[in-house]
Amino acid sequence: MGTGLMGRSILLTASVAAILLSGGPASAAGQRIERHFAVKSRPVVVIQNVANGRIEVKSSKNPEVAVIASQTSNKITLDMEQAGDRIDIIANIVDAAAQAGELETSLQLTVPEETELQLKTETGLIYVEQVMGDMTLESVKGDVHLKEVSGYIIVRTTEGSLVCTQCAGKLDFKSVSGGAQILQPALTNVSLFTTSGNILFDGDFVRTGLYTMKSGKGLVEVRFSGNDSFDLQAKTATGTVDNQAAAFLKPDSHSVRRFASKFTKGVIGTFGAGLAKVELSSYSGTIRILKRD
Repeated sequence: MGTGLMGRSILLTASVAAILLSGGPASAAGQRIERHFAVKSRPVVVIQNVANGRIEVKSSKNPEVAVIASQTSNKITLDMEQAGDRIDIIANIVDAAAQAGELETSLQLTVPEETELQLKTETGLIYVEQVMGDMTLESVKGDVHLKEVSGYIIVRTTEGSLVCTQCAGKLDFKSVSGGAQILQPALTNVSLFTTSGNILFDGDFVRTGLYTMKSGKGLVEVRFSGNDSFDLQAKTATGTVDNQAAAFLKPDSHSVRRFASKFTKGVIGTFGAGLAKVELSSYSGTIRILKRD
């Protein structure tokens, strides 16, 4: 193949890919596609997976993006294209009458540590581990699990929930019914919103950090440590505030703040020097504040 053809779109059906990889005809199920794309620095990976299935992204020291796709049938095609340091992967349904079990495509990627991600799927889990770079992750029903990632992280779901463990940077999460668990973070800016899901923040507040957590009718729970320093405002309209840290909070020392008229209950206070800013709200749910031992 001439160099002029490098980077052009490679359209592979499951059956054709299996022939290329195995040298023989493919069976109707259990297809496997593997591709390797050489990159230079800080690549961008874009995935649009309309099928069911898991998307897993982990990092390595190698200057390449490696993709392994597993499919249950040949009723889905994968379009993989490289344009410089951008890799596009698109799954397309070719048989509108296919059953749900025939529309499963799982993607396993290995990328350089510094990689930007734009991942979109319907129902499968999105899992990202040890990747440093801005990322936008979207799912309708699938959950999003992040571990030891950093950057500007945007997560959007309809029903899927977020679990973010040891994440750093900035996090923006919005969902209709999905919840969010933020565990052992090093995040300087957090914005969490869900209409009916629950929110848990269990970790330290970075000094000068900004943290906003809102649920329409779910539980909003914050667990902080004795080393934290933050101003707190927690408010609810018809829900309850379970303040298990009242003994550790002192009156707000920085400003006089009043609740909006629709919020009738709340807590305003300062812990330590009040260096971070924490705002919690739930219209009809419970807000729980407690200090870890």
